[in-house]
Amino acid sequence: MIDARRHEDPVRRRIEALGTSMSLPTVARALGVLEGEHRSPRRGGTDDLLDVRAYEIGDEARRIDWKISARSGRTMVVQRERRSSSRVHLLMDAGREMTATCPSGEHAYAVAANALCMFAALTLRRSDDVSLVLGDMSRITRVPFHGGFAQFERQIDEATDRSWSRPRNLGALLDYAVRLRDRHALVVLATCGDAVGDDELRRVRRIAQTHPFVLIDVATVNPFAADPVAGRRGVRVVDGVSGRRIPAFLTRRTLADEVATHRAYRVSALRQELSRAGARLIHADSSEAMFHDFVRLISLSRLGAPGARSHLRAGAARPRKGVPA
Repeated sequence: MIDARRHEDPVRRRIEALGTSMSLPTVARALGVLEGEHRSPRRGGTDDLLDVRAYEIGDEARRIDWKISARSGRTMVVQRERRSSSRVHLLMDAGREMTATCPSGEHAYAVAANALCMFAALTLRRSDDVSLVLGDMSRITRVPFHGGFAQFERQIDEATDRSWSRPRNLGALLDYAVRLRDRHALVVLATCGDAVGDDELRRVRRIAQTHPFVLIDVATVNPFAADPVAGRRGVRVVDGVSGRRIPAFLTRRTLADEVATHRAYRVSALRQELSRAGARLIHADSSEAMFHDFVRLISLSRLGAPGARSHLRAGAARPRKGVPA
C-alpha cells in the first residue's frame, strides 16, 4: 500500500524552507561539497558574475575578488556561473524491494523520495535543470519535469504512486547514467539494502570518471530485532514478497546483533569504495536522519566547522500492524 499523501510531511516542509531561505552562494557551496568544481557547459560565458557579497568566515580565499575589494574598501567574495552544474540527474530504484520498512516506520521509497527532494530543492534554487528517472526490472522511465520545487514534489509523488510489483534492476539504472553525455552533471542514485554489489561498483567507478556521483542508501529494519520499528512494541516483520511473518523464535538478540554488525561493515566498506572512486555516500534509516546529514553537509560547506551538528526533532510515526523487511 502507498503511504498517505506526503504534502503534510514535516520533513518536506523543512526541505522547502531550506531551499528558499538559503542564499545562492550558500547553495552553490553546499552542492560544491558533493559535486566538486567544474566548468559549466552553458552558453553565455562561463565566468558570468552571479553574486557579490562581503567576506564571511569560512569562505574560500580564492573566491575573494581583490579588485572589487579595493574599490569597496572591504574584503568581497564573488560567485560565478563557472562553478555551477547545468543538469542534475536524480535516479531512483523503483523495484519492489523499496517497499521495505525503515526503523522509523517509513517505506524505503518514501525516505528515498525525500532525499531526492533535498537535492531538487537546492539545484532548482541554483536554476539547474533536474531530470528524474525511475527504473525497475521492466523499464526505465524518465519523468518529464519543468517548474519549481512544488511541481517536483507533485511529480515524484505521482511517480512513486505505483504497484511496486517488479524487482529492482540497479544495473540498468547505472547503465543509463553511464550513457549520459552531459559530462560533469551531478548524478544521484537512491536505493536501499544490499543493492550495490561488485558489478554495480564497477559501473559507479565508470560514472565517477566523468560525473560527480552521490549514492543515497536507505537502511531498512533489522528483521531479527525484538522491536524493529522504534517506539512501537509488538510490531512483527513480514517478508515483502511472500507476506509471511518472520518466525518469533528468530527474533533473538544474537541474530539481531550479527545482522547489525554485518550491515555496519557493509556500509563502511561501501563508503570507502565510493570514496576511492571519487563518489559520496549518504546513509540513513529515516527521512529525519537523511535531512540531518544533508543539513550537516551544508553546515560544513558554509562554516567550515568539522563536526558541526544540527538539532532536529523527530516526528511521530504512523502505526502499522506488520512491516515488510
